[in-house]
Amino acid sequence: MWIDLISSLSADVKLGGPGCEEEMRATEAVLGHPLPAALKDFWRLADGAHDENGFAVVCSVGEVMGRNLEFRSSADFRDLYMPFDPLLLFGESAGGDLFACVVRPQRPDVFVWDHENDSRRWAANSLEDYLRRRLGDDPEWYASW
Repeated sequence: MWIDLISSLSADVKLGGPGCEEEMRATEAVLGHPLPAALKDFWRLADGAHDENGFAVVCSVGEVMGRNLEFRSSADFRDLYMPFDPLLLFGESAGGDLFACVVRPQRPDVFVWDHENDSRRWAANSLEDYLRRRLGDDPEWYASW
């Protein structure tokens, strides 16, 4: 489903090979919570998806683990931003904003974190909705609300 969806939306997205179940389990153990089912289903088919400019539409499992560990454990980030523990950062925009699922409590919605003002705003109903919006015609689709 995921590969067909992305292929129907953009010919320019580069998909990684299938993800590793062991790496997903390790990421869950390190981060201390289950990964969202939709993302796990995506990673089983493609361990990441990058747009024509190299930005992660969906990061690889390893990138997700690294970025979330960094954002959750950085003393500098703790002083500057609201906590990142409830979020699972998994995608990025060309402008520096990041996309995330809420993992505490777990819900299917996708939010955007604005790196300039630390706001977290709703962006999509689900991973599928996010992919449709993210790969649509408007590169700043989430910023116009």
